[in-house]
Amino acid sequence: MTRFLLAGAFALIAGGASADISVSLGSPWDGKSVPKGQQCTLFGGKGSTPPMQVSGVPAGAAWIIAEFNDKSYQPLSRNGGHGIIAWPAKAGTTTLKSVPGLSAKLPHGAQVMKAARGTGRYKSAGYLPPCSGGRGNTYSVDIKVVNSAGKVIATEKNIKIGRY
Repeated sequence: MTRFLLAGAFALIAGGASADISVSLGSPWDGKSVPKGQQCTLFGGKGSTPPMQVSGVPAGAAWIIAEFNDKSYQPLSRNGGHGIIAWPAKAGTTTLKSVPGLSAKLPHGAQVMKAARGTGRYKSAGYLPPCSGGRGNTYSVDIKVVNSAGKVIATEKNIKIGRY
């Protein structure tokens, strides 16, 4: 799917999802604390998205979309405030391999759908790693499984990825 088609699919994301999926974080992410070094460069890190495994992906899935948020900082607390990344999906189980923060060029077939909304020193071309300076902010991700027509066919929301 080209970037244009993926952008079109993003525009269509709405409506009810019917399938049950489950999402688990890969090591070293535990959902409790942001692992050392996974924060933004402003605070000495070189953060990447957490690796995740999405199980129960329904047939017809084309993309898995991850909307990253800082639940403790209202301007970036919803709708992918820390960036929206899409990975190619396959039915059953799909592994979302970690991709680097602050970059628009991503490996593993992943694509930036929408850059983080941070500005100034917090501006990012893609995913903005946790960047609160260790104030204990809570970071989460919402997962949406989308078919080739851009319809959401499964969701899992507010998955805690850690505090920083």
